[in-house]
Amino acid sequence: MRRTVSKITDWHLGFRNSNFFLVDSQLGWLPSVLTSGTDDHLLHKSVANMNYATSSANLSEDPLKDKDNHRVSDMLIDSFGRMHTYLRISLTERCNLRCHYCMPPEGVDLTPKPQLLSLNEILRLAYLFVTSGVDKIRLTGGEPTVRKDIEEACFHLSKLKGLKTLAMTTNGLTLARKLPKLKESGLTSVNISLDTLVPAKFEFLTRRKGHEKVMESINAAIEVGYNPVKVNCVVMRGFNDDEICDFVELTRDRPINIRFIEFMPFDGNVWNVKKLVPYAEMLDTVVKKFPGLRRMQDHPTETAKNFKIDGHHGNVSFITSMTEHFCAGCNRLRLLADGNFKVCLFGPSEVSLRDPLRQNASDDELREIIGAAVKRKKAAHAGMFDIAKTANRPMIHIGG
Repeated sequence: MRRTVSKITDWHLGFRNSNFFLVDSQLGWLPSVLTSGTDDHLLHKSVANMNYATSSANLSEDPLKDKDNHRVSDMLIDSFGRMHTYLRISLTERCNLRCHYCMPPEGVDLTPKPQLLSLNEILRLAYLFVTSGVDKIRLTGGEPTVRKDIEEACFHLSKLKGLKTLAMTTNGLTLARKLPKLKESGLTSVNISLDTLVPAKFEFLTRRKGHEKVMESINAAIEVGYNPVKVNCVVMRGFNDDEICDFVELTRDRPINIRFIEFMPFDGNVWNVKKLVPYAEMLDTVVKKFPGLRRMQDHPTETAKNFKIDGHHGNVSFITSMTEHFCAGCNRLRLLADGNFKVCLFGPSEVSLRDPLRQNASDDELREIIGAAVKRKKAAHAGMFDIAKTANRPMIHIGG
């Protein structure tokens, strides 16, 4: 008998407006109003009971602040009262893998380098977001570690006053040797993408070798103290759905959070509903092998449904964008490598921040552009079949 999983109920998110002082901004700007104690020399050297029901903590009822007493500018609040305190920044469109679900087999046209954001421009926009209330930034790509100034980017971003979390999503191919410096530079959390534990299948999916290097990066992340080390696994029927329980075994003795992700449609990845393994089916698979599975409490803005298994050091999560979306609590915004600003992963709408930035727009003008885009954000993304028919970008352009 199939167990049913209850859907997330709507919650009220209300927050206040708050004004922030923003420093003068030119193309050569570099944030100097950071946390105290910053080394100026380093700073300025830059070119710039089994319960499967969804459980969630309550946000603060104070409409002026969030749960953590964190003030947020009206720029980050949409017309539905959702407060956007999480910014995903794509540092590059380049990648050293060629995953099937991320890009078409013929590859993609990359944006010319002059049209990509410089580190200086990224830092200026990040400062603008953080001083308006963003407290979490995730660095994505492409593959963020192929960017030569990745450690420098982490160092400067981590010094932004008010930023609590600086995370990165990476394929792990070159991560192991860079991890000590990245952690020293302020990287507080890491997600490593790995869709199979079988080297031959890894090579088929990514069109490259490197499975051992990714496993080495997972071990290295544990060794340098990341806890948990998050491992993202896109589950696809007929490819790796038979490995679900093998992935769960990784959580038994190590601080690993396995995150099973429903296969999502993007331009060029040949999405087919027959390849989709829905959350309820994945959950059934896990609970049959691990009856000690129990639901954890999630924050309302959490994208994942999180579970703990009795006796396991790590935990298991499910990201259910297709069958049980979490739009009601969405707090995420995206800054793409080319400077376009995107308020929804699955929405085609984008607005350029690069162009006004290079036309010497003031901070207030940039805030108006950002705020207007946030206010246009829809209540929820379309259904998966409509998403599959909607023109969007390949995932490598959007940022993982």
